[in-house]
Amino acid sequence: MRKLIAFPCAGETLLGTLDDAPGATGLLIVSGGNEIRIGAHRGMALLAQRVAEAGHPVFRFDRRGIGDSTGENRGFESSADDISAAAATFRAETGVTRIVAHGNCDAATALAFFHAQAGIDALILANPWVIEATDDLPPAAAIRARYAERLRDPREWLRLLRGGVNIRKVASGLLKASRKQYEQPDGLPARLAAALTDSRTPVTILLAKGDNTAIAFADAFAGPAFAEARDKVTIEQLDSANHSFASAADKDWLFERVHAALNNPLPEGEGDREAVER
Repeated sequence: MRKLIAFPCAGETLLGTLDDAPGATGLLIVSGGNEIRIGAHRGMALLAQRVAEAGHPVFRFDRRGIGDSTGENRGFESSADDISAAAATFRAETGVTRIVAHGNCDAATALAFFHAQAGIDALILANPWVIEATDDLPPAAAIRARYAERLRDPREWLRLLRGGVNIRKVASGLLKASRKQYEQPDGLPARLAAALTDSRTPVTILLAKGDNTAIAFADAFAGPAFAEARDKVTIEQLDSANHSFASAADKDWLFERVHAALNNPLPEGEGDREAVER
């Protein structure tokens, strides 16, 4: 059964949607960017319905200033209270004893930052956001990947010789591609690396390999800042360029991994420790 739930958060009112089911482990979905809780291409609503039909309750919500929720939209880095309020409401409404949280793009990064204070038990992070935009070009790692692909294509060389390539744009891209964006100790990638390293919950990261956001994350993840985090997370990659897993095959792949996480119990003793800490 699907129902709407209004709940308080820092003096504002958030709206959420619960797809109820009898399971004791539930899925909390956090929307990325300025997306409302239905998700791109209705992806999150469809995922919620499918997971609930498999026996697990699902709660998704609009953070402050988005969709049906009141307040000011201050971006993903100000969503700690929203995530905590949603998790508390989810528990109160359903009685779930374990929450797995899923987010895409900057919602994945927000969950990495704020899951502990919300008492979340496991994370499924899709295409985490590590990009600190300085211009309207794609991230440097994505530019490098695209140029490498084009250099292997004889048709691109022919276009260059015929003057069909914007040399100024190529020069700007090459300049950006040469920059080391992930070496700043206080930058977003370094802060995400620290959050993943410090996390005491199981973390699975899902990447659509051809997506620019995923490419940027994979590039950062291979760097020194993530050295300790690499031993603590599981990475799974899909041969797709679709950021929101919009195709039927992509949706199936995402559901299978979410369903597996929901049915994967905590290591022995982990649940007792988490209960004490909360």
